[in-house]
Amino acid sequence: MYNTPSTRRLIGAGLLAALAWASLPLTAAAQSGYPNKPIRLVVPFAPGGVTDTSGRLIAEQLSKRLGQQVIVDNKPGASGNIGAQMVNTAEPDGYTLVLGFDGTMVINPHVFAKMPFDSVRDFAPVGKIGDAVLILVAHPGVPAKTLREVLDLSKKQNGGLSYGTSGTGGTPHIAGELLKIRTGANLVHVPYKGGGQALIDVIGGNIPLVYTAIAGAVQHVKSGKVHPVAVSSLQRSRALPDVPTFIEAGVSDFDVSSWVGILAPAKTPRPIIERLNTELNAVLADPEVRERLNQLGIAATPGTPEKFGEEIRRDLNRYGPVVKAAGIKAE
Repeated sequence: MYNTPSTRRLIGAGLLAALAWASLPLTAAAQSGYPNKPIRLVVPFAPGGVTDTSGRLIAEQLSKRLGQQVIVDNKPGASGNIGAQMVNTAEPDGYTLVLGFDGTMVINPHVFAKMPFDSVRDFAPVGKIGDAVLILVAHPGVPAKTLREVLDLSKKQNGGLSYGTSGTGGTPHIAGELLKIRTGANLVHVPYKGGGQALIDVIGGNIPLVYTAIAGAVQHVKSGKVHPVAVSSLQRSRALPDVPTFIEAGVSDFDVSSWVGILAPAKTPRPIIERLNTELNAVLADPEVRERLNQLGIAATPGTPEKFGEEIRRDLNRYGPVVKAAGIKAE
């Protein structure tokens, strides 16, 4: 009785509509309820460093705002490549994120012969957390106090002046090589397995200079164990306001900071990226969080995903020639 062509068409249309409605929870409906379970923030470095500490601070605050725990998962190795690759291959659903560090995202692609991911194609920027100020410090016995004096001494001294960093291909290493290119200084890189060991050696007089994150150097500067030469940020650091910038010391357009931010796998839905960015910016606007980041030597820089993405692409382009000119290769 009911098996007529028009009835069959109505039933078919109804089935299609039901199927379309059923698919909504997997897309728009799922995004509107995000997050409904814990989020994993992969930190591609060992616990305890400045990058890890800043990531844990942000994870703690995001947990409060999102109503779900943001769990820090340390996955060190290959200068951050191992942890970043884990996120690259994760489901793009907003539940697996990576704490992106400029050394991993924009320097490694030029240093490693083979990369397991493309920093632009394989990730969706969520937002930048901030910039870690870098500083050049010297042993108090070095007969040069200003940047100009240090550069002149490097050119006059037989064999040049050695400078230690946290390792080959890190942002301090890149900053040192860029300084050589810009000024013609005779600076010899000495890589360490961490900035802390490099500082110990400059305090002990084993090397004359160290280029490092300001967070690890502040206490030694204030105690007089090392002498501050210059910071390579656009503005002076709040932690050491009496130390001039490289620009003030005579090296024009010298702005090299080490940034940290959050990224998601590519194809993560836009509403999820926007939600995470909104909450991250709210966290960074909190005066207490900003002060805690300042104590780590990080200046909070809230902004849009697009602005963060532009900075990633810019740094990829500007660091490539420096790595090539210096002949830097992953060890």
